[in-house]
Amino acid sequence: MKRKIYNNLINWKNESQGKSVLLLEGARRIGKSYIVEQFARNEYKSCIIIDFNHLKDEELDIFEHYLNDTERFLHLLQIHYGVTLYERNSVIVFDEVQQYPKARAALKYLVADGRYDYIETGSLISIKKNVKEIMIPSEEYALQMYPMDFEEFMWALGEERLMDYIREQFDTRQPMGPIHRKAMEFLRLYMLVGGMPLAVEAYAKTKNFKNVEREKRQILTLYRNDIKKYATGAETKAGVIFEDIPGQLQRHERNFQLTDLEPNARYTNYESAFFWLYDSRIVNICYATTEPTIGLRMNTDRTRLKCFMADTGLLISMAFDEKGTVPPQVYERIMLGKLEANLGYVTENLVAQMLKANGHQLYFYSNTSKIADERMEIDFLISKPTPTNRHNIMPIEVKSGKGYRFVSLAKFRRKFAEQLAEPFIFHTDDVQTRENVLCLPLYMAAVL
Repeated sequence: MKRKIYNNLINWKNESQGKSVLLLEGARRIGKSYIVEQFARNEYKSCIIIDFNHLKDEELDIFEHYLNDTERFLHLLQIHYGVTLYERNSVIVFDEVQQYPKARAALKYLVADGRYDYIETGSLISIKKNVKEIMIPSEEYALQMYPMDFEEFMWALGEERLMDYIREQFDTRQPMGPIHRKAMEFLRLYMLVGGMPLAVEAYAKTKNFKNVEREKRQILTLYRNDIKKYATGAETKAGVIFEDIPGQLQRHERNFQLTDLEPNARYTNYESAFFWLYDSRIVNICYATTEPTIGLRMNTDRTRLKCFMADTGLLISMAFDEKGTVPPQVYERIMLGKLEANLGYVTENLVAQMLKANGHQLYFYSNTSKIADERMEIDFLISKPTPTNRHNIMPIEVKSGKGYRFVSLAKFRRKFAEQLAEPFIFHTDDVQTRENVLCLPLYMAAVL
C-alpha cells in the first residue's frame, strides 16, 4: 500500500548520509514494518531485517555476546543472514526494537562506524519499561507514523485523482459541485473502515464489512492485551479509560468525566494512564487551552482533556459492538445515512484524526461560565502555518447535522478578535459561506 511517509524515508537517507539512525514509531498494526521493508529493499543494494518480535536463539546469541564488538557483530550478521553488506549502500533494520532495548542503545556506536544505514521501528517505544537503564542514542531521528490518512485510503481503493480536486477547490474556496457526493461516500467509507492497513486491505480485496470487522476486532484485542501487559501500575485505569472512550465522546462533554469512572476521581490519579494511552499512540489527546494565542501549549490546562481514538474505524467497532461484533447491517445503514443514531461524536473523532495526520497538535476551548456572553465551546484550535503579529489561531467547529448554529463561534470571535485567523465550519454539505463563516465539507479537513 502506498504511504506518504515513504518520501520522508528517502529524505532522511539523502540528508543523513549515515550520520543518524531513523526511528519510525507509531501504534501497533499501522504498517511500520511493511513500509520500512519496502524502502529497504527498493532503495539499497542489500539489507538485513532483524525482527525482535521473533528473535531466534542464534540471533540472540550474536546480540548478547558481540554487540559491543562492532566489527565482529557486523561480520556475524552477514554470515547468519547470508547477506553481503555494501558500504554506504546497505541498511540494517531493527524491527520492533523496543523488545530488545540494548540494541537501541548500541546504535550510537554502529552509527559512529558509518559504513551502513540503520532504521528502527517501534511501538510503545518510549514506555518506561522499554527505556529503563539504557542510554537512548542522541543520533536518533524520529518520525511519527499514523494510520492511513484519507488520501492513502482512497489510493488503496484505486482512487488516485479525487484528493487533487479537493485541494484545488479548497485553495480557491469553490464548491465541489457534482463530485461532492462521491467525496462524501468515500469519507463515510473511510470513517467505517478506518486507516488500519489490514482493515483497509480486507475491504479493498473483498468489499465485505464482515471481513473488515474481523480485522479491527483482532487489533482491538491486541491493544487491550498491550494495556494489561505494558501499562505497569496504570493497567486498570488505562483499561477503564480505553473502554469508556465511546461513551464519553457520545455524551458531548467538553472534558473527559473521570467521575463516570469512580466517585471523587481526580486527574492526578489518572494522569499516568492517559499518558500511557497517548504514548502508545492508541488515542489522540485534545487539551483545553485557556486563551487562543500563538503558542497554544503555553496556555494548556492539562486537567481538562478530550480523549479520541487514534483510528475512527476502531471507534466504530467499539461504539456499535453487539455481542462482540458490529453487524454488517450497521455498516450499511451508516453508509446510506439511515442509522437512527447521532454520529456527531464519530465525526468529531474523524476530524481529530485528520488534523493529527497533518501534524497538528489538538486543542479546544471551553468556558462554562454562568455569564451567557462568556459561555462558549470551540471544537478545535490550530495555528496558522506561518505566524504573524496577530490573527494566528484558526477556530474549527464540526457539524454532523443540517440545522446547526454559530452561537459559540460568534461569541468566540467577538471576544478574541485580535488573536483569530480565518474560522472554519466542517459540515456535510458542499463549500458555502454562512454568516460570514466559510463552511467546508468534512473531507476538506484532510487538506487543512
